[in-house]
Amino acid sequence: MVVVESERVLFAKNSDRDPNEAQLLDWRPRETHEPGRRLRCTWIEIDQVAETNAVLLSRPFWMWGAEIGANEHGVVIGNEAVFTDQPYAALGLTGMDLLRLALERATTAGTAVEVITALLEQHGQGGGCGHEKRSFTYHNSFIVADPREAFVLETAGSLWAVERVTAGPRSISNGLTIPGFADHGDWLHTRFSRCRTRQATTQQAAARATTAGDLMAVLRDHGSDGPDPDYSLLTGAMAAPCMHAGGVAAASQSTASWVAELHADGTHQHWVTATSAPCTGVFKPVRVTEPLDLGPEPTDRFDDRCGWWRHELLHRRVMTDPARLLPQYATERDALEERWRADPPDPAAAFAEVDELTARWSADVWATAAPDGRPLWVRRYWRNRDRRAGLPVGSRPRTALETRRP
Repeated sequence: MVVVESERVLFAKNSDRDPNEAQLLDWRPRETHEPGRRLRCTWIEIDQVAETNAVLLSRPFWMWGAEIGANEHGVVIGNEAVFTDQPYAALGLTGMDLLRLALERATTAGTAVEVITALLEQHGQGGGCGHEKRSFTYHNSFIVADPREAFVLETAGSLWAVERVTAGPRSISNGLTIPGFADHGDWLHTRFSRCRTRQATTQQAAARATTAGDLMAVLRDHGSDGPDPDYSLLTGAMAAPCMHAGGVAAASQSTASWVAELHADGTHQHWVTATSAPCTGVFKPVRVTEPLDLGPEPTDRFDDRCGWWRHELLHRRVMTDPARLLPQYATERDALEERWRADPPDPAAAFAEVDELTARWSADVWATAAPDGRPLWVRRYWRNRDRRAGLPVGSRPRTALETRRP
């Protein structure tokens, strides 16, 4: 989602992927490169440029490209998988590669769109994009924003269309939306992804949003009357912005979330969960040019040295009975975020505080008697993912400080 105002642009995105596909924050400094240097992306090599911008990326642990990111010039981009009537290539740049390349090479939203479309025409898009099923592939749409404007860029194979957003709200999901170009959509896969329901929800909510906190609330929306997701047998809880896996035919989980406030005077503010499930996580401040030491990079195996996985002990317990367990700490969490939005703290201090809170909250919810109230097929799905990840259950996660002690 974006909301474009006269002196400010708001941006928000959930990254929806496989549940054990940990996503990391990756800071990359501004760099210069020797002439003739080649660059290895996720699946192919391309020519490197002479200079690349400093960027902050939120990327799946195994990919070169990123799902969400920002650069030092105030450009921010998020992508969505879309399904079209054009052929899918076995190799090419992934949508995540295109996103990262645009952030590294562009200084405005407009030039970022030009970077993506030029690379798309030169190299094409393709290659496996899935974690559990590596051959899974798709085409991509993007929201590209800077402090003055935003663009919706939609692709179908090597074809593309652009819509400029100069005022008001605009959202995208897993389907083509630009009039005329949307005719390239694959009706079956688009319908199956439940994207029309999600996109209508986020478009309406963005129209009412005036603050970063409003957009955080949208990213946490389960599309139901209460805190429990509305699970479908086929697709799990894919119909809502805050996505929870568990369908027998398709399953996807919100594995990272990002909200940005881009100001014309250059005082940008970025908020990230750096965890899955924004409904159970905390939005923390980060800065594009100030790297944080967040421990070793996570993988798809449980590692309590990684904040993403320490949060999973909280997230996966809470989601067994959100109506009972989430209220145990949500009020404290929401008050903390409200204070931070009014007066953003130092990012390192914020991450450290949340780490301590996560350990305490996890101990509290694991100590509470609450049966798993999810449908049988959802419980079975998550037992399998917990086992694949080697996830321990029933114990308080250690804090970052504790994991670094001998």
